[in-house]
Amino acid sequence: MTLPSTATALITLASEGGKGGNHDSLNPYLTGGGALFVLLLLLWITTRFNRDR
Repeated sequence: MTLPSTATALITLASEGGKGGNHDSLNPYLTGGGALFVLLLLLWITTRFNRDR
């Protein structure tokens, strides 16, 4: 594939659907809440291992 044909194929793929690329089963609040929970858990684990003794 050449660069122009690859770019054309990617533009066509990106413009299909018209939904903005969002999948119906992805809930942004659930995804963001899960990410926040994981980051807070990692922060808590890091502070447990980083205590001065």
